[in-house]
Order: sequence, then C-alpha cells, then structure tokens
Amino acid sequence: MPKINGNEIRPGHVLEHNGGLWSVVKVDHVKPGKGGAFAQVELRNLRSGTKLNERFRSADKVERVRLEQKDQQFLYEDNGKLVFMDTATYEQIELPADILGERRPFLQDGMTITVEFHESEALNATLPQKVVCRVVETEPVVKGQTAANSFKPAVLDNGVKVMVPPFVGPDEDIVVNTETMDYAERA
Repeated sequence: MPKINGNEIRPGHVLEHNGGLWSVVKVDHVKPGKGGAFAQVELRNLRSGTKLNERFRSADKVERVRLEQKDQQFLYEDNGKLVFMDTATYEQIELPADILGERRPFLQDGMTITVEFHESEALNATLPQKVVCRVVETEPVVKGQTAANSFKPAVLDNGVKVMVPPFVGPDEDIVVNTETMDYAERA
C-alpha cells in the first residue's frame, strides 16, 4: 500500500492507522505561530463507526488504502441483513441493514449500489445520488402562493419526510438527492 505524507491527506481518503481502517471526514491545515504546521484530521472508523481527531505533521507517513468498488444489485432484506448480488459474477453477499444509515429507506428493489471492499470485506455502501420517490401526502396547493422560497412538508412512499415546492401534489413522482435528503426536481 502506498504511504503518503501527513500534508497530502484529503477528505474521502481511507487510511490504515492504529491497526484500523479510517475514512477521512475533514482536514484542517493549521500553521501555528510557534512550531511546525500540521493537518488536524477528523477520522471515522469504517468497521465500528467511531470518530477520532488526529494531528499529522508533514513529515509523518501514513498508509493510504485503496478500496475496491463493485456494483451490487439489491435483492431482498432478511432478518436485518440486506442481500446483494454482484452484477458481474452473480455472487451474493449479505450486509447489515445499518450500513446505509439514515439513507436506508431510499433503497429500492433491484437498485444497483456501489459497495466498497477491502480484501473481500465489505466496508461501505453508497446509493445512487438521485432516487425517484412518490409523494404520498402533502398539503393542497394554495392559489396565488408564488413566493420563491416557500416549501411545504411532504411524506414519501418510503416514509421519509422532505420539503417540496408548493406545485408538487400527492401521487406525483419526484427526484430526491440521497446525499442531502432534499427535493431535487420533478421526475
């Protein structure tokens, strides 16, 4: 695995540190008045989810890990486990349902997601950035309500509540951004 200097750490990198695999969440480069510069790095453990703040000087060497990304198709859920199939080899894997966190409701039957592996161990899963959902209930349209930033609450078919523009009504399909969990556009 390649070693990188402490000042080359960027958000999104995966590092091997203290015997574990850590995802870099945030990096702040600090140049104090006295002493050398360093990078204040916020790390999240990929296995346990714990967070850690660490300082790396530019002379420090850290192991950067490359995760293998594979497209997996969602098949079904069974006893708190999500079952996926590799679209190339047709091998099935089971992942815990909490691997997707608060984005779990956006997972739909047959959806293809990206799973990141380290030596055949699945560590992370990401949904497509945009997902089509149906609005189940929302307030009726009020005539003459044309304010630029007026949004109203809506409940989607997966139970998630989002804010939508006033022109969106019940039984309409909308596109939701899974990263921000916000309304993106009409479908």
